[in-house]
Amino acid sequence: MVVGGGKVACRKIKSLLEAGARVRVIAPHVIDEIAKMAEEGRVELLKRPYKKGDLKGAVLVYAATDDPKVQEEVFSEAEELGIFCNVVDKPRLCSFIVPSLVKRGRLQLAISTSGASPALARRLREQLEQEFGPEYEEYLELMAKWREEILARDLSEEERRRIFEHLVLAPVPLWLKRGERHHVKSLAETFDLPFEE
Repeated sequence: MVVGGGKVACRKIKSLLEAGARVRVIAPHVIDEIAKMAEEGRVELLKRPYKKGDLKGAVLVYAATDDPKVQEEVFSEAEELGIFCNVVDKPRLCSFIVPSLVKRGRLQLAISTSGASPALARRLREQLEQEFGPEYEEYLELMAKWREEILARDLSEEERRRIFEHLVLAPVPLWLKRGERHHVKSLAETFDLPFEE
């Protein structure tokens, strides 16, 4: 359940959908992106104000509204029903805290200040997004393929460890970022691993 229809609510809805959740949204007004999700059948939209009883059947709720009265009511009902509740930017009205995430394919970095400073978590996330760019998605896909290949070989644990350490210590993400794919190819050839330039 997401109570609210603005940009913050939209971000919460997207993360819930990515996790495979069925999402119900309650808000008298919603931004176009949420309206489109409802039109496409990706979310159920109740275009009206929240009222007590709306949380029945929910397992998790986000209150992403700037109305303090609604925030309190949502949290209170969630507590009564034993539902996990996060009132955005109000740590005292949360039964769980959501970390700020950096996602690069298989790589996920989570930052949490335990609700003390969402602004700091956001700032740290932005810094990590710069440090761990899109090249990490390709890098981890390569590492997954290479790992599978190495594990399938008749090698001792020591030999495997040596190869894995060599692969991890090589600046593969930097090479990918700079477009220096020939270096990656060379590394792969050293260990007879697949790599398409």
